[in-house]
Amino acid sequence: MPRPLTPPLPPCAVAAQSVPCSRRRGPVACSVVQVYSRSTMWSRQRGGLKPLRCGVEQLRCRRREREAALRKARREQQLVSKRLLRDEALEEAEEGCVAMIFGEAEIQQFLRLAQRGTEEKEREGALVSLRRGLQRPETQQTFISSVLGSTLPQHMLQLLQPGPKLNLGVAVEFAWCLHYIICSQVNNALLITQGALSTLGLLLLDLAGAVQRTEDAGLELLACPVLRCLSNLLTEAAAEAVGGQLQLRDERVVAALFILLQFLLQKQPSLLPEGLWLLNNLTANSPSFCTSLLSLDLIEPLLHLLSVSNVVSVLVLTVLCNVAEKGPAYCQRLWPGPLLSSLLDTLAFSDTEVVGQSLELLQLLFLYQPGAAQAFLQQSGLQALQRHEEVAQLQDRVHALQQTALHG
Repeated sequence: MPRPLTPPLPPCAVAAQSVPCSRRRGPVACSVVQVYSRSTMWSRQRGGLKPLRCGVEQLRCRRREREAALRKARREQQLVSKRLLRDEALEEAEEGCVAMIFGEAEIQQFLRLAQRGTEEKEREGALVSLRRGLQRPETQQTFISSVLGSTLPQHMLQLLQPGPKLNLGVAVEFAWCLHYIICSQVNNALLITQGALSTLGLLLLDLAGAVQRTEDAGLELLACPVLRCLSNLLTEAAAEAVGGQLQLRDERVVAALFILLQFLLQKQPSLLPEGLWLLNNLTANSPSFCTSLLSLDLIEPLLHLLSVSNVVSVLVLTVLCNVAEKGPAYCQRLWPGPLLSSLLDTLAFSDTEVVGQSLELLQLLFLYQPGAAQAFLQQSGLQALQRHEEVAQLQDRVHALQQTALHG
Protein backbone atom coordinates (compact mmCIF):
# COMPACT_ATOMS: atom_id res chain seq x y z
CA MET A 1 0.00 0.00 0.00
CA PRO A 2 1.27 3.50 -0.74
CA ARG A 3 2.21 5.43 2.34
CA PRO A 4 0.63 8.85 2.73
CA LEU A 5 2.72 11.94 2.28
CA THR A 6 3.48 13.74 5.50
CA PRO A 7 5.39 16.96 4.83
CA PRO A 8 6.80 18.17 8.15
CA LEU A 9 5.31 21.64 7.89
CA PRO A 10 2.67 23.37 9.96
CA PRO A 11 -0.20 23.08 9.62
CA CYS A 12 0.20 19.75 7.84
CA ALA A 13 -2.16 17.76 9.98
CA VAL A 14 -4.17 15.77 7.48
CA ALA A 15 -4.95 12.34 8.88
CA ALA A 16 -3.15 9.67 6.88
CA GLN A 17 -5.27 6.88 5.50
CA SER A 18 -4.13 3.77 3.69
CA VAL A 19 -5.14 3.52 0.07
CA PRO A 20 -5.12 0.29 -1.91
CA CYS A 21 -2.18 0.24 -4.27
CA SER A 22 -3.20 0.02 -7.90
CA ARG A 23 -1.23 -0.57 -11.05
CA ARG A 24 -4.14 0.50 -13.21
CA ARG A 25 -3.56 3.63 -15.19
CA GLY A 26 -6.17 6.34 -15.50
CA PRO A 27 -7.14 7.86 -18.86
CA VAL A 28 -4.78 10.80 -18.48
CA ALA A 29 -1.95 8.69 -17.12
CA CYS A 30 -2.04 6.24 -20.03
CA SER A 31 -1.19 8.98 -22.51
CA VAL A 32 1.94 9.80 -20.56
CA VAL A 33 3.42 6.35 -21.06
CA GLN A 34 2.25 6.05 -24.63
CA VAL A 35 4.11 9.14 -25.82
CA TYR A 36 7.13 8.99 -23.51
CA SER A 37 10.16 8.68 -25.78
CA ARG A 38 13.25 6.64 -25.08
CA SER A 39 16.18 8.13 -23.22
CA THR A 40 19.17 9.09 -25.34
CA MET A 41 21.83 9.36 -22.69
CA TRP A 42 24.20 6.87 -24.28
CA SER A 43 25.76 6.61 -27.73
CA ARG A 44 27.87 4.22 -29.78
CA GLN A 45 31.45 5.28 -30.42
CA ARG A 46 33.93 3.25 -32.49
CA GLY A 47 31.73 0.20 -32.32
CA GLY A 48 31.51 0.24 -28.53
CA LEU A 49 29.10 1.65 -25.99
CA LYS A 50 30.36 4.53 -23.91
CA PRO A 51 28.55 6.78 -21.47
CA LEU A 52 28.46 10.43 -22.42
CA ARG A 53 30.65 11.59 -19.57
CA CYS A 54 31.24 15.19 -20.50
CA GLY A 55 27.79 16.08 -21.66
CA VAL A 56 25.85 17.03 -18.56
CA GLU A 57 24.41 20.00 -20.42
CA GLN A 58 23.79 17.75 -23.41
CA LEU A 59 21.91 15.28 -21.23
CA ARG A 60 19.84 18.12 -19.84
CA CYS A 61 19.01 19.42 -23.32
CA ARG A 62 17.97 15.99 -24.51
CA ARG A 63 15.76 15.49 -21.48
CA ARG A 64 14.16 18.88 -22.08
CA GLU A 65 13.54 18.05 -25.75
CA ARG A 66 11.94 14.78 -24.72
CA GLU A 67 9.75 16.52 -22.15
CA ALA A 68 8.80 19.25 -24.63
CA ALA A 69 7.46 16.61 -27.00
CA LEU A 70 5.60 14.97 -24.15
CA ARG A 71 4.11 18.28 -22.97
CA LYS A 72 2.93 19.02 -26.51
CA ALA A 73 1.21 15.63 -26.68
CA ARG A 74 -0.36 16.22 -23.27
CA ARG A 75 -1.69 19.63 -24.27
CA GLU A 76 -3.19 18.25 -27.46
CA GLN A 77 -4.86 15.45 -25.53
CA GLN A 78 -6.04 17.77 -22.77
CA LEU A 79 -7.45 20.26 -25.25
CA VAL A 80 -10.18 17.82 -26.22
CA SER A 81 -10.38 15.80 -23.01
CA LYS A 82 -13.55 15.64 -20.99
CA ARG A 83 -13.70 17.06 -17.53
CA LEU A 84 -12.41 14.44 -15.17
CA LEU A 85 -14.35 12.87 -12.31
CA ARG A 86 -17.73 13.27 -13.97
CA ASP A 87 -20.55 10.81 -14.44
CA GLU A 88 -20.25 9.31 -17.94
CA ALA A 89 -24.00 9.34 -18.59
CA LEU A 90 -24.18 13.01 -17.61
CA GLU A 91 -21.19 13.80 -19.82
CA GLU A 92 -22.78 12.09 -22.82
CA ALA A 93 -26.06 13.91 -22.22
CA GLU A 94 -24.23 17.24 -22.12
CA GLU A 95 -22.43 16.45 -25.36
CA GLY A 96 -25.76 15.84 -27.03
CA CYS A 97 -26.87 19.30 -25.98
CA VAL A 98 -23.99 21.05 -27.72
CA ALA A 99 -23.99 19.29 -31.06
CA MET A 100 -25.09 22.52 -32.72
CA ILE A 101 -22.57 25.17 -33.76
CA PHE A 102 -23.19 28.38 -31.85
CA GLY A 103 -23.22 31.71 -33.61
CA GLU A 104 -21.47 34.85 -32.41
CA ALA A 105 -24.66 36.18 -30.81
CA GLU A 106 -25.08 33.08 -28.65
CA ILE A 107 -21.43 33.16 -27.61
CA GLN A 108 -21.68 36.83 -26.62
CA GLN A 109 -24.78 36.01 -24.58
CA PHE A 110 -22.86 33.29 -22.73
CA LEU A 111 -20.04 35.77 -22.08
CA ARG A 112 -22.45 38.37 -20.68
CA LEU A 113 -24.20 35.88 -18.40
CA ALA A 114 -20.90 34.38 -17.23
CA GLN A 115 -19.71 37.81 -16.12
CA ARG A 116 -22.91 39.50 -15.02
CA GLY A 117 -25.46 36.78 -14.39
CA THR A 118 -27.81 37.86 -11.62
CA GLU A 119 -27.95 34.39 -10.07
CA GLU A 120 -25.20 31.86 -9.40
CA LYS A 121 -27.18 29.17 -11.23
CA GLU A 122 -27.56 31.41 -14.28
CA ARG A 123 -23.86 32.25 -14.28
CA GLU A 124 -22.81 28.64 -13.78
CA GLY A 125 -25.09 27.54 -16.63
CA ALA A 126 -23.47 30.04 -18.98
CA LEU A 127 -20.03 28.86 -17.90
CA VAL A 128 -21.00 25.24 -18.58
CA SER A 129 -21.99 26.25 -22.13
CA LEU A 130 -18.72 28.13 -22.57
CA ARG A 131 -16.71 25.21 -21.26
CA ARG A 132 -18.46 22.83 -23.66
CA GLY A 133 -17.79 25.16 -26.57
CA LEU A 134 -14.13 25.52 -25.60
CA GLN A 135 -13.80 21.76 -25.32
CA ARG A 136 -15.36 20.63 -28.60
CA PRO A 137 -13.00 20.65 -31.63
CA GLU A 138 -15.63 22.04 -34.00
CA THR A 139 -16.31 25.09 -31.82
CA GLN A 140 -13.00 25.66 -30.03
CA GLN A 141 -11.51 28.22 -32.38
CA THR A 142 -14.59 30.43 -32.44
CA PHE A 143 -15.12 30.27 -28.69
CA ILE A 144 -11.46 30.88 -27.81
CA SER A 145 -11.27 33.92 -30.10
CA SER A 146 -14.43 35.36 -28.57
CA VAL A 147 -13.32 34.73 -24.99
CA LEU A 148 -9.85 36.21 -25.46
CA GLY A 149 -11.38 39.22 -27.20
CA SER A 150 -13.57 39.91 -24.17
CA THR A 151 -12.92 40.88 -20.57
CA LEU A 152 -13.89 37.38 -19.39
CA PRO A 153 -10.31 36.15 -18.77
CA GLN A 154 -9.70 39.01 -16.32
CA HIS A 155 -13.09 38.33 -14.76
CA MET A 156 -12.21 34.65 -14.43
CA LEU A 157 -8.98 35.47 -12.65
CA GLN A 158 -10.75 37.86 -10.29
CA LEU A 159 -13.35 35.26 -9.33
CA LEU A 160 -10.69 32.58 -8.89
CA GLN A 161 -8.93 34.63 -6.24
CA PRO A 162 -9.17 32.89 -2.85
CA GLY A 163 -11.57 34.25 -0.29
CA PRO A 164 -14.88 33.65 1.47
CA LYS A 165 -16.82 34.61 -1.66
CA LEU A 166 -15.20 31.92 -3.80
CA ASN A 167 -18.03 29.73 -5.12
CA LEU A 168 -16.77 26.20 -5.75
CA GLY A 169 -19.17 25.40 -8.60
CA VAL A 170 -18.44 28.63 -10.47
CA ALA A 171 -14.71 28.34 -9.74
CA VAL A 172 -14.59 24.81 -11.17
CA GLU A 173 -16.25 25.91 -14.42
CA PHE A 174 -14.02 28.99 -14.68
CA ALA A 175 -10.92 26.87 -14.08
CA TRP A 176 -11.86 24.36 -16.78
CA CYS A 177 -12.60 27.18 -19.24
CA LEU A 178 -9.19 28.65 -18.44
CA HIS A 179 -7.62 25.22 -18.86
CA TYR A 180 -8.95 24.77 -22.40
CA ILE A 181 -7.85 28.29 -23.36
CA ILE A 182 -4.33 27.68 -22.02
CA CYS A 183 -4.07 24.33 -23.83
CA SER A 184 -4.93 26.07 -27.10
CA GLN A 185 -1.82 28.31 -26.70
CA VAL A 186 -3.56 31.05 -28.68
CA ASN A 187 -2.40 33.87 -26.40
CA ASN A 188 -1.07 32.58 -23.11
CA ALA A 189 1.23 35.58 -22.86
CA LEU A 190 -1.88 37.73 -22.40
CA LEU A 191 -3.13 35.55 -19.55
CA ILE A 192 0.28 35.68 -17.87
CA THR A 193 0.47 39.47 -18.07
CA GLN A 194 -3.04 39.62 -16.58
CA GLY A 195 -1.74 37.78 -13.51
CA ALA A 196 -2.81 34.20 -14.21
CA LEU A 197 0.29 32.68 -12.59
CA SER A 198 0.04 34.59 -9.34
CA THR A 199 -3.74 34.08 -9.09
CA LEU A 200 -3.48 30.34 -9.71
CA GLY A 201 -0.54 30.10 -7.31
CA LEU A 202 -2.56 31.75 -4.55
CA LEU A 203 -5.49 29.47 -5.33
CA LEU A 204 -3.18 26.45 -5.03
CA LEU A 205 -2.12 27.63 -1.56
CA ASP A 206 -5.76 28.17 -0.61
CA LEU A 207 -6.74 24.71 -1.85
CA ALA A 208 -3.99 23.14 0.26
CA GLY A 209 -5.39 24.87 3.33
CA ALA A 210 -8.95 23.92 2.43
CA VAL A 211 -8.25 20.20 2.08
CA GLN A 212 -6.79 20.24 5.59
CA ARG A 213 -9.91 21.87 7.03
CA THR A 214 -12.58 20.01 5.08
CA GLU A 215 -13.43 16.32 5.06
CA ASP A 216 -14.89 16.06 1.57
CA ALA A 217 -16.11 19.08 -0.34
CA GLY A 218 -15.32 17.99 -3.89
CA LEU A 219 -12.12 20.03 -3.89
CA GLU A 220 -10.44 17.57 -6.26
CA LEU A 221 -12.81 18.92 -8.94
CA LEU A 222 -11.06 22.28 -8.66
CA ALA A 223 -7.57 20.97 -7.92
CA CYS A 224 -7.31 19.14 -11.24
CA PRO A 225 -7.77 22.11 -13.64
CA VAL A 226 -5.75 24.42 -11.37
CA LEU A 227 -2.79 22.01 -11.41
CA ARG A 228 -3.06 21.65 -15.18
CA CYS A 229 -3.29 25.40 -15.77
CA LEU A 230 -0.24 26.14 -13.65
CA SER A 231 1.77 23.30 -15.14
CA ASN A 232 1.07 24.37 -18.73
CA LEU A 233 1.61 28.09 -18.10
CA LEU A 234 5.01 27.47 -16.53
CA THR A 235 6.28 26.09 -19.85
CA GLU A 236 5.55 29.34 -21.68
CA ALA A 237 8.38 31.71 -22.54
CA ALA A 238 6.28 34.58 -21.20
CA ALA A 239 6.29 32.94 -17.76
CA GLU A 240 10.08 33.09 -17.66
CA ALA A 241 10.03 36.70 -18.83
CA VAL A 242 7.90 37.79 -15.86
CA GLY A 243 9.71 35.56 -13.37
CA GLY A 244 6.85 33.09 -13.21
CA GLN A 245 8.52 30.77 -10.74
CA LEU A 246 9.35 33.64 -8.41
CA GLN A 247 5.67 34.59 -8.35
CA LEU A 248 4.87 31.15 -6.97
CA ARG A 249 6.83 31.70 -3.74
CA ASP A 250 9.03 28.63 -3.78
CA GLU A 251 8.72 26.79 -0.44
CA ARG A 252 5.08 27.65 0.16
CA VAL A 253 4.11 26.28 -3.24
CA VAL A 254 6.14 23.09 -2.78
CA ALA A 255 4.62 22.50 0.67
CA ALA A 256 1.10 23.18 -0.67
CA LEU A 257 1.66 20.87 -3.62
CA PHE A 258 2.68 18.00 -1.33
CA ILE A 259 -0.40 18.55 0.82
CA LEU A 260 -2.50 18.27 -2.35
CA LEU A 261 -0.59 15.15 -3.42
CA GLN A 262 -1.44 13.57 -0.08
CA PHE A 263 -5.08 14.58 -0.53
CA LEU A 264 -5.22 13.14 -4.05
CA LEU A 265 -3.50 9.95 -2.92
CA GLN A 266 -6.37 9.41 -0.51
CA LYS A 267 -9.27 10.75 -2.57
CA GLN A 268 -8.39 10.35 -6.24
CA PRO A 269 -5.03 8.63 -6.93
CA SER A 270 -5.60 8.83 -10.70
CA LEU A 271 -5.00 12.59 -10.44
CA LEU A 272 -1.55 12.26 -8.86
CA PRO A 273 0.16 12.68 -12.27
CA GLU A 274 -1.35 16.17 -12.54
CA GLY A 275 0.40 17.29 -9.35
CA LEU A 276 3.64 15.55 -10.28
CA TRP A 277 3.67 17.23 -13.68
CA LEU A 278 3.51 20.58 -11.93
CA LEU A 279 6.33 19.53 -9.60
CA ASN A 280 8.36 18.46 -12.63
CA ASN A 281 7.85 21.80 -14.36
CA LEU A 282 8.71 23.69 -11.18
CA THR A 283 11.96 21.81 -10.60
CA ALA A 284 13.10 21.42 -14.22
CA ASN A 285 14.98 24.71 -14.43
CA SER A 286 14.84 25.97 -10.86
CA PRO A 287 17.56 25.18 -8.32
CA SER A 288 15.49 26.99 -5.68
CA PHE A 289 12.54 24.61 -6.03
CA CYS A 290 14.94 21.66 -5.92
CA THR A 291 16.44 23.14 -2.77
CA SER A 292 12.95 23.40 -1.29
CA LEU A 293 12.35 19.69 -1.88
CA LEU A 294 15.55 18.88 -0.02
CA SER A 295 15.26 21.40 2.81
CA LEU A 296 11.67 20.37 3.57
CA ASP A 297 12.68 16.68 3.68
CA LEU A 298 10.23 15.76 0.94
CA ILE A 299 12.38 13.26 -0.97
CA GLU A 300 11.29 10.30 1.14
CA PRO A 301 7.55 11.12 0.83
CA LEU A 302 8.14 11.42 -2.91
CA LEU A 303 9.77 7.98 -2.98
CA HIS A 304 6.71 6.51 -1.24
CA LEU A 305 4.70 7.28 -4.38
CA LEU A 306 6.78 4.84 -6.44
CA SER A 307 4.39 2.07 -5.43
CA VAL A 308 1.27 3.78 -6.81
CA SER A 309 1.58 3.11 -10.55
CA ASN A 310 4.10 2.99 -13.38
CA VAL A 311 3.04 6.43 -14.62
CA VAL A 312 3.50 7.96 -11.18
CA SER A 313 6.86 6.20 -10.84
CA VAL A 314 8.16 7.70 -14.09
CA LEU A 315 7.16 11.20 -12.98
CA VAL A 316 8.67 10.77 -9.51
CA LEU A 317 11.94 9.60 -11.03
CA THR A 318 11.88 12.50 -13.50
CA VAL A 319 11.58 14.99 -10.63
CA LEU A 320 14.48 13.29 -8.86
CA CYS A 321 16.53 13.58 -12.06
CA ASN A 322 15.73 17.30 -12.08
CA VAL A 323 17.24 17.54 -8.61
CA ALA A 324 20.26 15.34 -9.35
CA GLU A 325 21.22 17.16 -12.53
CA LYS A 326 21.72 20.38 -10.58
CA GLY A 327 25.12 19.06 -9.54
CA PRO A 328 27.23 17.50 -6.78
CA ALA A 329 25.77 19.53 -3.91
CA TYR A 330 22.26 18.34 -4.74
CA CYS A 331 23.30 14.71 -5.22
CA GLN A 332 25.06 14.83 -1.87
CA ARG A 333 21.77 15.86 -0.25
CA LEU A 334 19.93 13.06 -2.06
CA TRP A 335 22.45 10.46 -0.91
CA PRO A 336 22.38 8.00 0.69
CA GLY A 337 19.02 7.88 2.50
CA PRO A 338 16.45 5.50 1.03
CA LEU A 339 17.22 6.48 -2.57
CA LEU A 340 19.50 3.59 -3.54
CA SER A 341 17.21 0.90 -2.14
CA SER A 342 14.26 2.54 -3.92
CA LEU A 343 16.16 2.55 -7.22
CA LEU A 344 17.07 -1.10 -6.79
CA ASP A 345 13.36 -1.77 -6.29
CA THR A 346 12.41 0.11 -9.47
CA LEU A 347 14.98 -1.88 -11.43
CA ALA A 348 12.85 -4.92 -10.59
CA PHE A 349 9.91 -3.37 -12.48
CA SER A 350 9.00 -4.78 -15.88
CA ASP A 351 7.95 -1.39 -17.27
CA THR A 352 10.70 -0.11 -19.56
CA GLU A 353 9.86 3.56 -18.93
CA VAL A 354 10.30 3.17 -15.18
CA VAL A 355 13.54 1.24 -15.60
CA GLY A 356 14.85 3.69 -18.19
CA GLN A 357 14.25 6.66 -15.92
CA SER A 358 15.91 4.77 -13.05
CA LEU A 359 18.98 4.22 -15.22
CA GLU A 360 19.13 7.92 -16.01
CA LEU A 361 19.00 8.84 -12.33
CA LEU A 362 21.72 6.31 -11.51
CA GLN A 363 23.91 7.76 -14.26
CA LEU A 364 23.60 11.23 -12.73
CA LEU A 365 24.37 9.90 -9.26
CA PHE A 366 27.44 8.02 -10.50
CA LEU A 367 28.60 11.19 -12.20
CA TYR A 368 28.16 13.57 -9.28
CA GLN A 369 28.25 11.51 -6.08
CA PRO A 370 31.53 9.82 -5.13
CA GLY A 371 30.88 6.37 -3.80
CA ALA A 372 27.47 5.94 -5.42
CA ALA A 373 28.73 3.39 -7.95
CA GLN A 374 30.56 1.42 -5.26
CA ALA A 375 27.47 1.34 -3.04
CA PHE A 376 25.44 0.19 -6.04
CA LEU A 377 27.85 -2.70 -6.63
CA GLN A 378 27.86 -3.66 -2.96
CA GLN A 379 24.07 -3.96 -2.96
CA SER A 380 23.96 -6.33 -5.95
CA GLY A 381 23.26 -3.60 -8.46
CA LEU A 382 24.85 -5.52 -11.33
CA GLN A 383 22.50 -8.43 -10.75
CA ALA A 384 19.56 -6.00 -10.83
CA LEU A 385 20.74 -4.73 -14.22
CA GLN A 386 21.19 -8.19 -15.70
CA ARG A 387 17.47 -8.85 -16.03
CA HIS A 388 17.24 -5.99 -18.56
CA GLU A 389 20.27 -6.88 -20.69
CA GLU A 390 18.13 -8.44 -23.40
CA VAL A 391 15.42 -5.75 -23.47
CA ALA A 392 15.88 -3.95 -26.78
CA GLN A 393 14.93 -0.49 -25.48
CA LEU A 394 17.24 -0.78 -22.48
CA GLN A 395 20.22 -2.96 -23.34
CA ASP A 396 22.51 -0.15 -24.56
CA ARG A 397 21.89 1.90 -21.44
CA VAL A 398 22.23 -1.11 -19.17
CA HIS A 399 25.59 -2.02 -20.68
CA ALA A 400 26.85 1.56 -20.43
CA LEU A 401 25.81 1.80 -16.78
CA GLN A 402 27.49 -1.52 -16.02
CA GLN A 403 30.73 -0.21 -17.49
CA THR A 404 30.46 3.03 -15.53
CA ALA A 405 29.84 1.17 -12.27
CA LEU A 406 32.76 -1.20 -12.82
CA HIS A 407 35.34 1.13 -14.35
CA GLY A 408 34.26 4.64 -13.39
